[in-house]
Amino acid sequence: MEGYETGLVKAHDGGRNVVYTCEKEGADAKILRIAFLPDRSREDFLGELEYIRYLFEHGGSVSDVVSSRKGNLLEEITHNHHIFFISLFKKAKGKMLVENNYQYREGAPITEYYYNCGKVLGKLHQISKEYTPIHRRYSFFDKYNAEYIDKLIPDSLSPLKEKLVELLNTLEGVDRNKESFGLNHFDYNDGNYSIDFDTGQITVYDFDNSCYCWYMFDLASIWGNGMGWIQSEPDAGKRKKFMKDYFETVLAGYRSETKIENSMLDTLPLFIQANFLENIIDAFEVMRNNGEEPECDEELSYRIKCMEDDIPYFGFFHEIYSCEEPFQYEERDI
Repeated sequence: MEGYETGLVKAHDGGRNVVYTCEKEGADAKILRIAFLPDRSREDFLGELEYIRYLFEHGGSVSDVVSSRKGNLLEEITHNHHIFFISLFKKAKGKMLVENNYQYREGAPITEYYYNCGKVLGKLHQISKEYTPIHRRYSFFDKYNAEYIDKLIPDSLSPLKEKLVELLNTLEGVDRNKESFGLNHFDYNDGNYSIDFDTGQITVYDFDNSCYCWYMFDLASIWGNGMGWIQSEPDAGKRKKFMKDYFETVLAGYRSETKIENSMLDTLPLFIQANFLENIIDAFEVMRNNGEEPECDEELSYRIKCMEDDIPYFGFFHEIYSCEEPFQYEERDI
């Protein structure tokens, strides 16, 4: 990295790595990631990086891993008895939507973006269906299980814990074949890809949460991403109509790259709830990792209320939803 100028990327809440941009005149920009927490093993990182390299080599639109001088995807450094895992990536071309003030590229309909979101994900899933790992990433139930939920979430929220376990039991019964279950991104949203605003091409990164799961989980994430475009609309009927049209466009893009059975699409409400489960658990993990006492702000209280009361579709079409205060509910004590 001699001659490169490095700049620290501001960490988001709950971030688990130190990340730098590395730029040099006449060379492609890079992203340097240093992992310092003991929450992931060498095998976890290798499983992620090998998967990214495979996706890239097979035509997936991802930020490729840059091998070290020794030819390794991952370097490990021990300093003061502490292990740091270091990896380098090509910087994705373009910008995130938020960096472009959520304006899509000039002269192109926003539906092109919806279609491309589905198309890029469909390609990644199609490649995943043929992937045989060297170092295997964990599976959904390795992390999301009754024992972990019981340890993580306070007993004062026992109704929530019961609902989460009930949801996991339902998921246990969902078919897991090669066409429906495989290695997912598991955090597919506009904070984890960049858009080339000249062409509309999306380049995906941050596979830190990738795991074996149903492909429907990532599709349900895209469904959730679409709510932001219409969240200020007071008419629930209009929100519903928009989301139907939006997701049909996403699916058209997705199906241009891979197939999905209608029987799996019928499970969309279930996997939207599974996304809520992941959101809730992540919120408690962030508090734990930051050494904070668990507390429920308006956003987390909203998620818990929807989960406890079996309110589907993130509550987006329910009377609980307010377009003035989207996805918020009165704080609750723990």
